[in-house]
Amino acid sequence: MKLVIITGLSGSGKSVALNTLEDLGYYAIDNLPVFLLRELANCLLRDPPPALERTAVGIDARNVSGNLGELPGLVKDMRAQGMDCQILFLDARDETLIKRFSETRRKHPLADREHSLEEAMGLERRMLEPVLSNADLHIDTTHTNVHQLRDQVRTRLDQSGDGMSILLMSFGFKHGVPPDVDFVFDVRCLPNPHWQPDLRPLTGRDEPVARFLETSPGVQDMVSDLAGFLDRWIPAFEADARSYLTIGIGCTGGQHRSVYITEQLGKHLAGRNRASLVRHRELPA
Repeated sequence: MKLVIITGLSGSGKSVALNTLEDLGYYAIDNLPVFLLRELANCLLRDPPPALERTAVGIDARNVSGNLGELPGLVKDMRAQGMDCQILFLDARDETLIKRFSETRRKHPLADREHSLEEAMGLERRMLEPVLSNADLHIDTTHTNVHQLRDQVRTRLDQSGDGMSILLMSFGFKHGVPPDVDFVFDVRCLPNPHWQPDLRPLTGRDEPVARFLETSPGVQDMVSDLAGFLDRWIPAFEADARSYLTIGIGCTGGQHRSVYITEQLGKHLAGRNRASLVRHRELPA
């Protein structure tokens, strides 16, 4: 029995995530009141029909009961009864959310005559803070399109094995640090291919850039040290019953050094028979 609770900010992609899980065979329920969640869990734990063995529930600030603060405690109780229950929290920066509401012309569920859009978003963040603090997986969709979000939900929540889901993500510091990472490693100290005119338009996935970095001082030491860190500490996180681990590798623009290092770490983990997802935030999907 698996229950995934999808929550987060309005406009962050909750409907996309819920629909994606429904396409994967989950029984999807949107906008379930918190006070009904315990009843649903009791029903599922007693004798769930096959169609409900994997269920996804959307719970957010539209909740009619107004008891979002009770959600973490309910999840803890369900886990104590043997249910595999996870919370997915979707987030995005305010300016991105405002742009999305403007483009879709949809009304924020908390906006009214007394609250502007910005005020409604702030109220929503405060209401959801207890849930965010207890989320198992936090995905920021500021730089994520619909197709990329669907891909992340599929690959991170529909794992066929029992191991921890590891995401390696390259990014550029000039575009901001991803807020949904557990570790951030800065590789801006390494030689920068950007200053080589013939390498500037390429990425860390291209062979000329890879050759440049492979022969540059310190690069292989960086790869070796980061690989050793992962080998040492991933088992500790697994022993702590962690389901997800997100690791950010950043350089200035997110095009060369961070991409190369991320690719190398992905290959290293694959060589250790440990599956990981490799994503490059600043590169086209």
